Amino acid sequence: MQNIAVVTGASSGIGAATARRLAGEGFHVVVAARRADRLDALVKEIGPNATAVECDVTSDDSVAALAAAVAALGAPVTLLVNNAGGARGVDPVATGSVDDWQWMYDVNVLGTLRVTKALLPALEASGRGTIVTVGSTAAFTPYEGGGGYVAAKHAETALVGTLRLELCGKPVRVIEVDPGMVRTDEFALNRFGGDQDRADSVYAGVREPLVADDIADCIAWAATRPQHVNVDRLVVRPVAQAAQHKVHREQ
Repeated sequence: MQNIAVVTGASSGIGAATARRLAGEGFHVVVAARRADRLDALVKEIGPNATAVECDVTSDDSVAALAAAVAALGAPVTLLVNNAGGARGVDPVATGSVDDWQWMYDVNVLGTLRVTKALLPALEASGRGTIVTVGSTAAFTPYEGGGGYVAAKHAETALVGTLRLELCGKPVRVIEVDPGMVRTDEFALNRFGGDQDRADSVYAGVREPLVADDIADCIAWAATRPQHVNVDRLVVRPVAQAAQHKVHREQ
């Protein structure tokens, strides 16, 4: 029986790239996200090694339905990739949108909590479980205009670190992958409310920002190490980004 990998936020970007890569590594991949049409297209692309489950990680009922659908497949669940997340807005704290902050916390932090809680029993029962959470370099470095996202990602990394301590002695690894600048079709576009010019400006002059496949490669590498090897935190940036505030841009 194929081992099952569950990937949230799988309708685009890093999530979709990770699903493709894990299917290539021999997993049966359950792709979960809100946009069913995107998931159906991804499953068609991957083939029989993928199953689509429409899921909203901000809904307890939706996450419970995801766990039930995974259980119905009847195979060991050995990998969860908590990838669902995102950013909204670049307001300073003084004028920050409470609605945007609430959304970022619910998706990045509580979404990770909901899905982890729902699938942890199956991961532990497999005897060789792994949880990979996709965080961000924002999880440990604040920057102007990033207050809500930084706060959410700090909370997410605290959740991951706490979980690793609490699962010590149990057969579940806890891994965090923290990307820096990654150019995807939607992350910056969603952050700027659909303003393509502002989204493009984030990457202006950067010859080679990371792309989704780069992060999928890192996730697959960490998840396929021998089971006694735990990669606590993997920080991944493009060469052009020395730090959150230090990016080389060609003129």
